[in-house]
Amino acid sequence: MEIARERIAGDAGSLRVRQLRARDLLRGDLDGPELERYVEERVLTTTVDRAAAWARSNALFPLTFGLACCGIEFPMHTVASRMDMARFGYEALRASPRQADLIVLSGRVSIKMAPIIRRLYDQMLEPKWAIAMGACCSSMGVFNNYAIVPADKFMPIDVHVPGCPPRPEAVMHGVLKLRKMIQRDPDAGWRERYGAQGTEELLPHSHQHPAAENVSPAGDTAGA
Repeated sequence: MEIARERIAGDAGSLRVRQLRARDLLRGDLDGPELERYVEERVLTTTVDRAAAWARSNALFPLTFGLACCGIEFPMHTVASRMDMARFGYEALRASPRQADLIVLSGRVSIKMAPIIRRLYDQMLEPKWAIAMGACCSSMGVFNNYAIVPADKFMPIDVHVPGCPPRPEAVMHGVLKLRKMIQRDPDAGWRERYGAQGTEELLPHSHQHPAAENVSPAGDTAGA
């Protein structure tokens, strides 16, 4: 039986071909156009801002904070083996707001709880982000009464995840949406997709409600 060595004819991006080219580079066998092409294929240029945004988007520290039933759904499903939030570097859940940069409001927010949540949000690291998980936190859901307040009434919300409760796939979709926003590559909204800029309906200034109209100030005992 005769054994002959032949060059691999196949996809230049296959693992075996890349291994052989790396070996040739280390041996000094690559020169001329082959060496230039090898370097061009492996050089990545970027800016410091984009590199920092990429690092932040892959190392979020969520705050362990639950309000109602969604507070059980969030850590159990997203950190478990099926979703495995650790794949994206988000498994370091922190119990202190001073060590967290992401708060997931999971559950309904009462008027008396809103100032406490806002205080925790103010104590978090900068830059920081927030996700409203579930219908109750986003639009008060089935608890649409005087005692419940939407999260975006008293703090900025970056991503809303609908559902009662949201499926773990929906929560991970919201987390990945936030990841793209941090990387400064957000998905275009429907107004951009359909060219509907300028069609926003705005209330007259005299009829606009303050952002925290139905939120009691810190230390107030209204509704007790």
